[in-house]
Amino acid sequence: MPRIHGCDAFRVTMPRGRRPESVLVRLAGGDAVGWGEMAVRNGAGDPGAAWADIETRMGPALIGLDWDRPEDVSAAADLGAREAAAAVDTACWDLWCRTRGLPLAHALGGTRTSIVTGARISPEPAIDTVTARVNKAVGAGHTRVTLDVRPGWDVEPVRAIRQAYPALALVADAGHSYTESPEHLAVLEALDSYGLAAIERPFPGGDLAAHARLQARVGTAVAPDVGDLETLDAALSLEAGRALHLRLDRLGGLTAARSAHDLAYAAGWDVWCSGSGAFGIGQAAAVALAALPGCTLPSDVSDPAGGPVFVTPPVRSSGGVVGVPLTQPGLGHEIDEARIERLATRRLRLST
Repeated sequence: MPRIHGCDAFRVTMPRGRRPESVLVRLAGGDAVGWGEMAVRNGAGDPGAAWADIETRMGPALIGLDWDRPEDVSAAADLGAREAAAAVDTACWDLWCRTRGLPLAHALGGTRTSIVTGARISPEPAIDTVTARVNKAVGAGHTRVTLDVRPGWDVEPVRAIRQAYPALALVADAGHSYTESPEHLAVLEALDSYGLAAIERPFPGGDLAAHARLQARVGTAVAPDVGDLETLDAALSLEAGRALHLRLDRLGGLTAARSAHDLAYAAGWDVWCSGSGAFGIGQAAAVALAALPGCTLPSDVSDPAGGPVFVTPPVRSSGGVVGVPLTQPGLGHEIDEARIERLATRRLRLST
């Protein structure tokens, strides 16, 4: 395997719209390059610290590294925050696959040729607005909707959506905002009556015992927030849930996410995936991950339509389905490197 001889990073801001930002990592080895992405505005981690991790620890550790498989780079990826590690780890997988002419999905063990997609709906002041957004998502072909819920804004919107769409796979993401108070438990038990696919992150992430007690009380699968394999092992042991949301940035990349999938799949948990970032690279990696056999629920893997395109072909849902690239190596998309370099507000270049 050619040694990694270059590590570049770019902090890039989308030129219009909501102007999301990402840190993009490009690794070079031999005649190939691999790409990874870390979202900056996702509420996770300090982007300045993550950049410093890549600049002073991960990047230098990668230059000249002897490696045979992407898993060999895990030690270098462990040198920093999980979000930065996710971008580096994804770039390693992309580089390795492009060098060997392998589609990323196949290298990970994926068996699907297409991914069924879901959508996320944030809280709105008016329930009619929420149901209209759900209607738009269903009309676009999405077969799962995740609704963000909070105390005081939970049962009524879920009831409205379920009445409008009795067969829709519906996840309620509580964002760690509930406690085991009698009032909150009554709400969570009420949500259980609406045939949800999962109640995600009901309690603070570290309180797996509370998740286990809730799972014993409700028939709906509970999905605790899992940021590492140790937490997942503990959740499985405690029976603290029956569903897992694979977030690439939270888990630190494809290597850890694949291991988490394997553990959850073996335990009979439902699994779904989401990518990180608005530049298509994180979504492309999530498509490859969602091709794994245990990903039983529709995944959040498509870019929003209408914005600038940085990967070709775009990672777009058509009728609620995204095809898995199986005829091209790596991520299966061409990256618009020139445009990324033009838009970069910060750059890093390390080489031998």
